[in-house]
Amino acid sequence: MTGPVAVRIKGGRFVDVVDGHAGATEVLSTGLLTAGLVDVQINGAFGVDFADTDAAALRTVAESLPSTGVTRFLPTLITAPVPTVLRQAHAVVAAAQTLPAAGVARPLGLHLEGPFLSPVRHGVHDAGLMVAPEPANLDQLLADEIVAAALRIVTLAPEMPGGLDAVRRLVDAGVVVSVGHSNATAAQTIAAADAGASMVTHLFNAQSPLTHREPGVPGIALTDNRFILGLIADLAHVVGPICKLVFAAAGPRVALVTDAVAAAGMPPGRYRLGGADVLLTEAGVPRSPDGTIAGSALTLDRAVRNIVSLGVSERDALIAATRTPADVIGEKWLGRIAPGAVADLVWWDDDLRPRKVWVDGEVAFDAEVDDYAELATAGN
Repeated sequence: MTGPVAVRIKGGRFVDVVDGHAGATEVLSTGLLTAGLVDVQINGAFGVDFADTDAAALRTVAESLPSTGVTRFLPTLITAPVPTVLRQAHAVVAAAQTLPAAGVARPLGLHLEGPFLSPVRHGVHDAGLMVAPEPANLDQLLADEIVAAALRIVTLAPEMPGGLDAVRRLVDAGVVVSVGHSNATAAQTIAAADAGASMVTHLFNAQSPLTHREPGVPGIALTDNRFILGLIADLAHVVGPICKLVFAAAGPRVALVTDAVAAAGMPPGRYRLGGADVLLTEAGVPRSPDGTIAGSALTLDRAVRNIVSLGVSERDALIAATRTPADVIGEKWLGRIAPGAVADLVWWDDDLRPRKVWVDGEVAFDAEVDDYAELATAGN
């Protein structure tokens, strides 16, 4: 949104959006104003792995994410035995309940990226811990009232035994099913959409490839309007020309995600992902000891800048980080500036870096204050 325009906020919601700024309590003279960013796939950040979290750790992430423009996020847990996933999920839910009422990014529930994945496309996940989404395994998740209430997305491989029935059951329970870590054929991917799957997890990564005779998961994802496409735009998981192709083919259906791990926002070093070591080098891409890419060190504001650098419009890049990810999990009052919507805002400078961020109408990040505090600390 560019001016002159005034956004009126009351009780953490947008009341009105009007031309001009007469009577405004704060005037933003330059830059761009957008809704807050929404990250629906984030395994951790700022030294924290959500697979091993507590109240203090989650607060660290929630306090730090607004500096990247993120106001809402979906803590993501990777493959582990189902009882372990349940324990980890309980820890995240309990920690979320201790967060301050203001000044932090808000978690939206849980994204389970495993264990119902294909060992053929395991990526950095432990293939030995992957199980089919058969009724007995799914029962353990859905019978747990706390976890079932928090579940927003489950990534699974629909070609696994019981896969399509699992898609139907999860969708009936109000959970978004995302096709990922999957070796599905085009026909199997279409069948997943027919069963209710509505997203693809990190398009092109850890899934059957697109070829001229077998489109695989990516080919169907790009051409079937029922799918929202998660895209890791660090330009390492998916190179620039392919990111540009994705936006050209499916722009309004692209949801930028970070797939960030504990290394995001941190210096090079050794970090954890789902209990395993990952190494962040000067190249900026976390890798497992065998060299496999292990999540990312991406922040969502940088993903937006990366996409814009490819020639995609600011508008399309920002929609992919706000409205589209909010919509895929049914959060119609997030990711947009409109009367009645939640008052999450980002004020960007001319280089598309967050200058100030509001969550529920309250300031959660102010670059000027942070810069001043940094200078004051350095001066001491």
